[in-house]
Amino acid sequence: MSDPGDVPPDVLERLRAICRRLPEVYEESAWIGVRWRIRARTVAHVYTPDPERFEVYAQYVVDGEPPTVITFRVPLEDLHGLTVRGFPFFRAPWGDNVAAAILGEDTDWAEIGELLTDSYREMAPKYLAARLDG
Repeated sequence: MSDPGDVPPDVLERLRAICRRLPEVYEESAWIGVRWRIRARTVAHVYTPDPERFEVYAQYVVDGEPPTVITFRVPLEDLHGLTVRGFPFFRAPWGDNVAAAILGEDTDWAEIGELLTDSYREMAPKYLAARLDG
């Protein structure tokens, strides 16, 4: 099992900068890694999984190192279009509208920012989500 220290510090800092802009989002340690929540709903969750325990991640091991993964919510009408593209995106093996991305050197952080903003819109109360547009 990983803990917040297992997520590369540069990844955490980038994600913190993105999530800091989302009204009333807070960060907390999760059962594995770190998550950002609005009320009791998870907007984003970053972690370093054990590929032996979670086989879905075994294909993403590079040079013996487990991947850094972020999961987030995607509007159902956009989920297929995002995940059909393949790496670094895939459908998480739980939830109806949960996508995942492998984070690394080639991560498009602007795209991750947009995806996490959309995830926030999916999870936040409507009046808070509306503050993003105002």
